[in-house]
Amino acid sequence: MHQEAQLGSDIELQRFEPTATTLGSTRIGNLDGKTTPFSAEVSHAQEQVTEVPESIAESQNRQNATALPPVDGGIEAWTFVAAAFVLEALVWGFGYSYGVFQDFYTHNPPFNTSSETAIAAVGTAGLAIQYLEVIFLIIAHERWPHITRPMTWAALALFSGSLFLSSFATKISHLIILQGILFGIGGSALYAPVIVWLSEWFVRRRSLAGSIIFGGSGVGGALFPVLVNVLLTKVGWRWTLRTCALIIAVCAGAALWFIKARIPVSRNQPGQVKPVNMKFLKTPLFLVVATTIFIQAIAYFPVALYMPTYTTALGLPIIDGTLVLAVFNIASVVGQIIFGYLCDRMPYARVMIFSGVGSALSAYLLWGFAHTLSLIFVFVVIFGGLSGGFSSIWPPASAEIAGMTS
Repeated sequence: MHQEAQLGSDIELQRFEPTATTLGSTRIGNLDGKTTPFSAEVSHAQEQVTEVPESIAESQNRQNATALPPVDGGIEAWTFVAAAFVLEALVWGFGYSYGVFQDFYTHNPPFNTSSETAIAAVGTAGLAIQYLEVIFLIIAHERWPHITRPMTWAALALFSGSLFLSSFATKISHLIILQGILFGIGGSALYAPVIVWLSEWFVRRRSLAGSIIFGGSGVGGALFPVLVNVLLTKVGWRWTLRTCALIIAVCAGAALWFIKARIPVSRNQPGQVKPVNMKFLKTPLFLVVATTIFIQAIAYFPVALYMPTYTTALGLPIIDGTLVLAVFNIASVVGQIIFGYLCDRMPYARVMIFSGVGSALSAYLLWGFAHTLSLIFVFVVIFGGLSGGFSSIWPPASAEIAGMTS
């Protein structure tokens, strides 16, 4: 860059040398006495010389921009979606399957002597932390983007390691700390980069891409309950936790290789920490959306976590409760993809209203009368599809909130 600037400077000076000589002759023989100081021409030449490096820098920026992978499509963008889908299935899908563990812990030693509230606190703590912690992690990644990659690998170690250590628990308090709190911290830190980098890869198709990624939680939530139920029956709860920890470590580790930023990340120098705009916390739209999500979660998670327990309480076999939970999570995948498609083509507020009103009516009109397995399946399909698709409004709502404070 320095050599190019110097070359541009030499060219400009050579261009103005004949002009200066001509003007010098004119200054001596000009009959009307008007003169043009040579210093003015030199100053003009210097101004043009300083413009050369700027044009070179602009050209370099254009070259860097064209070298970036395309937005809203291309092999790298959809590879990011596929890898994020796998990570979503592992982080959230396993958390949503806790209802199977809860039913087993309640009826089998060594935790069957603990209160049902304490046993339920394990899964509740894990999911609550994953939801609440992610906003602080996103702020940290925005402020110090160079820590994102090493943090994800450390989070994977905590996520799978806490699950493995849970297999050695002897008290319910051990499970609350390991399978609940630490598991939630690791899962949130492992998943946060997906939220940060999604907006770099997708703009026009962001809702569709986000709904596909979020659909991973439903797929994982459908597969893990069946797997966990089989393992609990065959090898017991300790080896079930160890097996799941190994599966998560291998599959999540493979997915992390393909989850990366579209824009190259540079390490911030001391005194050059990237500022984070926190004005969005005070916007009315953020407060309304956050409150709505909180209320929706209060209604959604009791169904997602307690359907196996509810089914067993009706006197149905445990395997039926597992299948009900699996169908519930599959229905949420369908709802997420459909609602994500709609959010790219209509105001997301309409989708939010349809999801909220529809799921509320299904709970009011169907769940109270669902005393047979067939009616339970009808309820979880309708409620799961309508309420599970609610998360598809998050990407467009976030984009609008960010646009109001940019």
